[in-house]
Amino acid sequence: MEDRSRRAFADQPPLAVVRGWCPTAWQPMMAGDGLLVRVRPRLGRMSRPQMLGLCDAALRFGNGHIDLTNRAGLQIRGVSDHNHLPLAQALAAMGLIDPDAAGDAHAPVILNPDWTPGDDTETIALALLDRMDELPALPPKVGFAIDAGPAPALTHRPADFRIERDMNGALILRADGRDCGMAISVENAVDHVIALTAWFMTSGGAQAGRMARHAAPLPQCADRMPAPQRELAATIAACPGRFLGAPFGRIDADTLRMAMNEKVHAVRLTPWRGLIMEGDDGPSDNPADPLLSTDACPGAPGCPQASVHTRDLAAQLAPYVADLHVSGCAKGCARPTQAGTVLTGRDGGFDLALNARAGAPPVRTGLAPSQIIALFGAS
Repeated sequence: MEDRSRRAFADQPPLAVVRGWCPTAWQPMMAGDGLLVRVRPRLGRMSRPQMLGLCDAALRFGNGHIDLTNRAGLQIRGVSDHNHLPLAQALAAMGLIDPDAAGDAHAPVILNPDWTPGDDTETIALALLDRMDELPALPPKVGFAIDAGPAPALTHRPADFRIERDMNGALILRADGRDCGMAISVENAVDHVIALTAWFMTSGGAQAGRMARHAAPLPQCADRMPAPQRELAATIAACPGRFLGAPFGRIDADTLRMAMNEKVHAVRLTPWRGLIMEGDDGPSDNPADPLLSTDACPGAPGCPQASVHTRDLAAQLAPYVADLHVSGCAKGCARPTQAGTVLTGRDGGFDLALNARAGAPPVRTGLAPSQIIALFGAS
């Protein structure tokens, strides 16, 4: 049955159109519920006035729905063409986006959210942000991870150039997809990042698109093994405040405003579908909640390329299926990497693949939600 399904899949047209760029605040992307406006606050942190202002803007200019991205960004949803410019101007006035469209389009920089003022993570990140204009013109989805805490915590988050700790606690710069990195220091970290991005582009990186797909030999010695990834619970516990989880990365502005109690003086974004409410010493949400680890895009009708509803099904399956990705189409926006179980929407049904990315040749096709629920014993 598996071979027949794969042959049938190969004879069908592509499932979705894959766009070669990511939305920004000044260059939004159209979704099924309106324009998608992405916000990447400096250092992944917003002051209390900024967070409350963003909530007000999401309600005034959008539909009040806010997405948390796997690169520690925010997306304001449901923005009309008429409201886009006033929203961007309001975000710029709050200091949440660059007032210049070119500056706002710089490659994303993700920080491990347990950083403290003046530590290596913050110091390197500020230096890199101040020198972004020295980087070559990179492919649109390339990004950076500054993960210089006690041990790497962003290993499985999307980034192409990573600053981490090695097995002995020393700083290294590692190209994504390579097992080892090169020794660096706080003082020369950004120089090495700029040099590595320049090599990436001159050695054919534009054609590869992402560092993990770039097979050219590295230009310098990379013999330092990174330390094992730190447990998520330990990283969250080290952050300065309460962890507020958002199932599937979705939260509405009214709920977020209510969570901003009088103790919260700032908010940090994480790439784990949650926020750190700085100053709030209340109990954190469980980062191991299956709804926070299950990947599911908005699906139909929120995305015009999706033909299926995704999140209700994902919520039913989450307690029963580990390492699950439910995708509305073959683009796999919620998770571009492999999942143990992946359900991809096609023509109103789902294709099932194992240990694969969204859109991979399936082992079963055309499944209805009720069939999937029964298959995994989730009824």
